[in-house]
Amino acid sequence: MTSYDKETIRDLIDGKLPWQTTKSIMSQYKDNDRFFKYIDILQERVNFKDQILLPIGEHLYIVAKEEQPKGERIVKCGCGHEFGHYTENWKLKSVVNVRNDKEQIAEIYPGRLAYDPEWMELREFICPNCATLLEVEAAVPGYPIVFDFLPDLETFYRDWLGRELPAETNSK
Repeated sequence: MTSYDKETIRDLIDGKLPWQTTKSIMSQYKDNDRFFKYIDILQERVNFKDQILLPIGEHLYIVAKEEQPKGERIVKCGCGHEFGHYTENWKLKSVVNVRNDKEQIAEIYPGRLAYDPEWMELREFICPNCATLLEVEAAVPGYPIVFDFLPDLETFYRDWLGRELPAETNSK
């Protein structure tokens, strides 16, 4: 099994590797510490000290808080904005832009590419602090906001990564 250094993983994340190298890395068995190299790289790129436990989006992370309540697991944007406990739907605490009329739809789907706003709407979930677009959801008008992902962090760390997850001191 090939093991890749942190610089190679950084280049993989940034899309700087040639396609054949990227394909080879993706197709091979993963080295045992790859996830932790990935987390280290992400940690270097955010402006907070809370430990990243799991990325859940391009700029969105489940972290263990450094400050009180210490160890609480929350969802946090890369800018540092906190969305609350990871077992709650972070989208409910974001700024939501709903594209549900022809003018708003035409901004991204002009002319014949547009969809019928009576059949679908696009929901854009935006960080209230840095205005980063964190996720987009297409849904039937009136459909509830989807809670995409509720990971079993303990099992992931214990059974898949072979490590114990840092203890949460303020459990829900």
